[in-house]
Amino acid sequence: GLPTDSLEEQMTTTIAPPTDTELTDFLGQAVTDFGAAATVAMVLVGDQLGLYRALAEGGAQTPEELGARTKTHPRLVREWLHNQAAAGYVAVEGPRFALTAASAFALSDPDSPVFLGGIAEVITAVFLGIDKVAEGFRTGKGVGWAEHDACLFRGTERFFRPGYAAHLVQEWLPALDGVVDKLTAGARVADIGCGHGASTSLMAEAFPASQFVGYDYHPASIDAARKATTAANASFDVAAATETPGSDYDLIATFDCLHDMGDPVAAARRIRQVIRPDGTWLLVEPFAGDTLQDNLNPVGRLFYGLSTAICTSHGVSEGDDECLGAQAGLGRLTKVAQDAGFTRVRLAAQTPFNLIVEVRP
Repeated sequence: GLPTDSLEEQMTTTIAPPTDTELTDFLGQAVTDFGAAATVAMVLVGDQLGLYRALAEGGAQTPEELGARTKTHPRLVREWLHNQAAAGYVAVEGPRFALTAASAFALSDPDSPVFLGGIAEVITAVFLGIDKVAEGFRTGKGVGWAEHDACLFRGTERFFRPGYAAHLVQEWLPALDGVVDKLTAGARVADIGCGHGASTSLMAEAFPASQFVGYDYHPASIDAARKATTAANASFDVAAATETPGSDYDLIATFDCLHDMGDPVAAARRIRQVIRPDGTWLLVEPFAGDTLQDNLNPVGRLFYGLSTAICTSHGVSEGDDECLGAQAGLGRLTKVAQDAGFTRVRLAAQTPFNLIVEVRP
C-alpha cells in the first residue's frame, strides 16, 4: 500500500470541496444524528431513574415535581426534560412537561410491544465496547458476544421480549403449518440461542403439554434464564448452536441469533440433524431486504450499526469473514437453509423489525 504521507497527499489533492449547500445539508444531518445519540443516553437515564414511568403516572409536572416524585435532583431533571422536549419526546405545557401519548406507550411501559428502553441499553453497550470493536477491526479477530458489557444481554432481552410477547404465540406460531396442534398435544421443542430465555418461557407457558429446552453458548445468559423462568416445562442448558444436544425435536426455534453465528450453515446443518423429518424450524431474523439498496432506510441504518459492533463482530470472532450480519434478507437465509439440507423455506409473517420464516426438511 501507499506510505501514510503519500496517502494524505493523495487525499488532499483528490477530495473536491463541497458546495455551501452540500456542506450545510450534511452538517444539519450530522447535528441531527449526534443529537439523537445524546438523546439515546438520556433515554437510558430516564428509564433507569423511572422518570418516564413517573410522567406517565403523574401527568404534566414541573422539574421540581418530577424530581420529588422520583427522588432525583430537580436541576438535573430540568436539563433532562429540556433535552426530551428538544427531541420531541415530551410536550411543554407552560412550566410543566408531559409525555405525548406515543412516547408514553414506547418509553414508560416495559411490556409495551414497542418498548425502547431495551434498545437504548443495546446501543449503550456499543459505546461501552467501542475500544474492543476498534481493536477487532485492527486485528481481524472481531469481538465475541460474551466480551461485551452485561447491558447488552439485558438490553437484548428487554428489547425483544415485548415483541415476542405480542406476536409469538398469537401470530407467529399459528402462521406455521400444523405447529400449534403439535404443541397443544405435546411436542419436543429446542430454542437455540435463547439468551435470557424470554422466548422459551413464553412458549412453555402457552403450551404446558410440551417440553421446551433453551440452549445458549453464554453461561451467564443461561443462569439468568434459569432464574427468570417460572414454567415447569422449560429448562436451560449451555450449548453452542453447532453442538445442540438431543434429537427428534418437533420444533426448533432460533430468535434473532442465526445472523450472529460464525458458521450459520453449520448451525443450520446441526438443526437439520436433530429435527424430526416432519419437524419445523422457526427462523426469526431482523427485517431486511435482499440487497443493500433495499436496506438503505432507518431500520437498515440501525441494524447495520448494531451489526458492525455486535453481530458481525461476533461472527468474525468465530472465524467467519462471510457471516450473515443483521441484514441478511430472505434470499441469503433461504440459501443457508438449503445448503444445510432443508428443502422448504417460506416467509410466514413479518413485522417492521422481524422476518418470520418457516423452514422444513
